[in-house]
Amino acid sequence: MSSFGKKLRECWDAKGLSQSELAKLLNTNHSIIGKYERDEVKPTIDVVKRLAEELETTVGFLLGETKQVNVLKDPAMLKRINDIDALPETDKQHILYALDGLLRDAKTSAAYK
Repeated sequence: MSSFGKKLRECWDAKGLSQSELAKLLNTNHSIIGKYERDEVKPTIDVVKRLAEELETTVGFLLGETKQVNVLKDPAMLKRINDIDALPETDKQHILYALDGLLRDAKTSAAYK
């Protein structure tokens, strides 16, 4: 599992930014960004939210909760998740059970290709 610092570095590299440029966007010093990258200092949740916004990713990705940089930034995916979340618990469980089965079948098919 990648650390916060590695994920942070991956994101700013992908955007073509330097530590200094990212620091300017956050109104901070590049040495702080370096400390985040080396996992010497943990940023506050507010800073993580600002980093995710500036780097066009999610807090979940930076914290290692998801492997995809933008999975929850896809409006169609986010709408589906919100629609499921708004349902009564029983309906939610049925949909997630069916979805788990479909995902399992898709993974199995992909493994045998």
